[in-house]
Amino acid sequence: MTDTQKQSTELIAHVVGRTEGWALEPAGVRRDWMDATDGFAYRCLPLVIANQAGWVVRAPCDVTATWNGGQAGADIHLELPPEHQSYSDQILSHFGWGILTFSIPWLFRTPPGIGMLVRGPTNSPKPGIAALEGFVETDWAAATFTMNWKITDPDRPITFRKGEPVCQLTPFPIDLLEQLVPRLALLSDDSDLADRYRAWSQSRSIFNAKPDRKPEEWQRDYFRGQTVDGAKAPEHRTKVRLAQFKPRTE
Repeated sequence: MTDTQKQSTELIAHVVGRTEGWALEPAGVRRDWMDATDGFAYRCLPLVIANQAGWVVRAPCDVTATWNGGQAGADIHLELPPEHQSYSDQILSHFGWGILTFSIPWLFRTPPGIGMLVRGPTNSPKPGIAALEGFVETDWAAATFTMNWKITDPDRPITFRKGEPVCQLTPFPIDLLEQLVPRLALLSDDSDLADRYRAWSQSRSIFNAKPDRKPEEWQRDYFRGQTVDGAKAPEHRTKVRLAQFKPRTE
């Protein structure tokens, strides 16, 4: 790989703050609520892929935030363990309005034309609080960003545990959205697609109508990357294989 090719695929995390206790790693596939479904939720491949689409930042310590409903930053009461009070400059109420802020200790650099979608961990609902999403032009910006969560339930303590994902990072070419040309069409405009859709729809209706169907009989065509008639997709994946961040070398 040439230096130019290497530069075009590198995702760099420059250390700009205290990283002790924090973790930066590929997003995992598992979710507690999906585990609680006896694994059935993992049959939904779109969920599984989205779970792994990016890298996560994990909290360096436990923190409990309680918002009294006010607009000021001081209207969020934060509790950190006595031995972790030093994180109060990285986990704070900076903006007010019930917003809890995690100051990420890395400055990210992406290849030209690639920015960073910054959001909460996918498919991870958390009662009483919602992750705020942002898109950062990390291919040029020399400023860091924060991960912010909006508390929705006043007077309800919200706890993030040490090691819990607080942020998911997904590099994304925002130019791609602007290059796409959206249009509406009738399904009959594409006769081949229409035939395959009708075959799938009929198969799905027959399957759902079976009163004695068993969970293990679920239809796996999409999971296998094939249509009802067995035709294989040109490209298909059932997992996302992301690299770990390599440690800095001297």
